Amino acid sequence: MQTDTGSEWEAVFVDPFGQVVQQRWADAVLAVAFEELEPVSAFPVVPGRRWGPGQWWSATTGRHVACGSAAMRAQLMVLDRDPEVVGLAGRPVRLLWREARGQVRSWVPQLFARHRDGTALLADCPSHPEAGGERAQRAATVLEAACAQAGWHYRRLDPLEKTLSANLKWLAGYRHPRNAGRPPLAAAVREAFTQPRPLIEGAEAVGDPIEVLPAVVHALWHGHLTAPLDVPLNEQVLVSTGAGGANGRGGPGSGDGR
Repeated sequence: MQTDTGSEWEAVFVDPFGQVVQQRWADAVLAVAFEELEPVSAFPVVPGRRWGPGQWWSATTGRHVACGSAAMRAQLMVLDRDPEVVGLAGRPVRLLWREARGQVRSWVPQLFARHRDGTALLADCPSHPEAGGERAQRAATVLEAACAQAGWHYRRLDPLEKTLSANLKWLAGYRHPRNAGRPPLAAAVREAFTQPRPLIEGAEAVGDPIEVLPAVVHALWHGHLTAPLDVPLNEQVLVSTGAGGANGRGGPGSGDGR
């Protein structure tokens, strides 16, 4: 293994057959589909915390992603809507390195996202900037260097603003394909919002809101329709098929850290 000032890092992961593998980092980033792997170690259960480990169903992959905290779930929502993200995984790899004095150190980033161009994001999702203390800050420096070597990125993702988080949580409830409606309905929904108009007005123009509203919200989740997400969503929010307002769809302003 290598130091944080010199040689090489190593990756530890669980392969598709359930075997623990340790491999040179430079080799692993070229050969391993981390987005398809199970966590290399379980998310910790913290007594007294209101939100514990669970699973996030990804609309991007159609599979569940291990999730360890409410802050991580919020970041998964952002990445799951990003059209450039094609794969997601929770804690799929542990990075090992040796410090200058010879001590072996390790860190397991919470989140892995594969981009359409083959690059990737390793990320942690702290609930506040100081979370993890000095050890987390030291690990971040090493992970930034290791990811840069691979042409990837490492980020400590800032917590989402409350309104954005609440809006994404609401939209996420309609992310499953069952909410898209029949193809003629999906097409009619898009047509109804070619010009910006209140959400409920456009839904009523298409048909029975009980049937139409899930399709409208599903289209908002997937970016087929856009709306400003920096204000609370309600039936009067302006929806359109054009570029949305702040944080209407993915991008650096959404909190994805890229």
